[in-house]
Amino acid sequence: MKTFFYSLSFLLLSFYAKAQENSPFITGFEETIQSKILDQERKVWIHIPEKNGGNKIKDKGNYPVIYVLDGSENFNTVVSITEHMSESNLCPPMIVVGILHRNRLVDLTTGTDKELPDVVGGGEKFMAYVEKELIPYIDSNYPTTSYKTFVGHSLGGLTVINTFLHNPNLFNSYVSLDASLWWNNKKAVKDAKMILPTQNYKGKSLFIAMANRLERGVDTLTVQKDTSGNTGLIRSNLEFIKDLSKNKKNQLHFKHKFYENDDHPSVRLIGEYDALRFIFDFYRLKIYDSELENPNFKLDDLLVTHYKKVSEQMGYTVKPDEGIINNLGYKMMGKKQFAKAENLFKLNIANNPQSANCYDSIGDLYLENGDKPKAIESFKKALSLQEIPETKEKLAKLLSEKKSK
Repeated sequence: MKTFFYSLSFLLLSFYAKAQENSPFITGFEETIQSKILDQERKVWIHIPEKNGGNKIKDKGNYPVIYVLDGSENFNTVVSITEHMSESNLCPPMIVVGILHRNRLVDLTTGTDKELPDVVGGGEKFMAYVEKELIPYIDSNYPTTSYKTFVGHSLGGLTVINTFLHNPNLFNSYVSLDASLWWNNKKAVKDAKMILPTQNYKGKSLFIAMANRLERGVDTLTVQKDTSGNTGLIRSNLEFIKDLSKNKKNQLHFKHKFYENDDHPSVRLIGEYDALRFIFDFYRLKIYDSELENPNFKLDDLLVTHYKKVSEQMGYTVKPDEGIINNLGYKMMGKKQFAKAENLFKLNIANNPQSANCYDSIGDLYLENGDKPKAIESFKKALSLQEIPETKEKLAKLLSEKKSK
């Protein structure tokens, strides 16, 4: 049975807006978690990939999770980016958890700062809630995998960097967007000088975005000589990056980028997109036209090798999408490359042994190739797994032809 790619249209809907009756697309939904650590109820916004129908059903697949600080500002953009990227096969479909804050200054800082002497940070307690209550709750109630990404902007970026330094194994990848590393007399930067030389970050990714807050004629080199508070944020980020770059053997997958044409608010969207493109730079499957045209090129071997590497990066087995392989199989059928098509359909069956569609598809191949006995066998197998009217009709026609002979 042919299945085709479809395009998804997403609107940045207000979270509280209910989906219209004629539209199945919603951004996400809200959950309330009772936190013993914080001694209060905390709210999160959750998006399940459209690939999973936007619901909690676990038998359709499991997904990596992105935890986003300042969820009320960042949730919708991250959802839109991940859905676009997964549709384009640039990253896996992902669950997005937007963390809401009652008081972000308390949640996202530790200690105090001379510029805000009356604010006492509760960052360590907040991250204990994230680690010991929120993440286990999401893993228990949603179809998750072990791969987790942590995204934060401004003070959220500070929290991301603090977690990267002090609890690096909590997440697989970290995204810091214009982080307030000046906070508390640059404590995070000072901590990094001691911690970074001792750590090995194999399997970890870190992306740092910096916005342009510079005066005319000032660049990222000359600003480092400045001592004013106005440049404290970018100078602290540049200092952190310099210290990080000194440790060449830490095996960290790392990139930083200065956004000359973006300011503190606008860097969020472009930074989130670039960060996810960087983190999942291994995910995209590239197939050249020459490989499709060459009847001797083994597409199935290419797919097996690619997804083996993806699995190594993700830390668990990742199989190629059934629809992608199915479409490639039909494409090879259309080019009369029947051996390539058969190998692809067989790969799909091996990866999805309970999928009626996979057996129906290889049945179509055998029918096209004139092997009616194998087509009958495949259609019968498909119908034993699921009643598909189209398959039933094809089988009945073949059996009728066989009987009439």
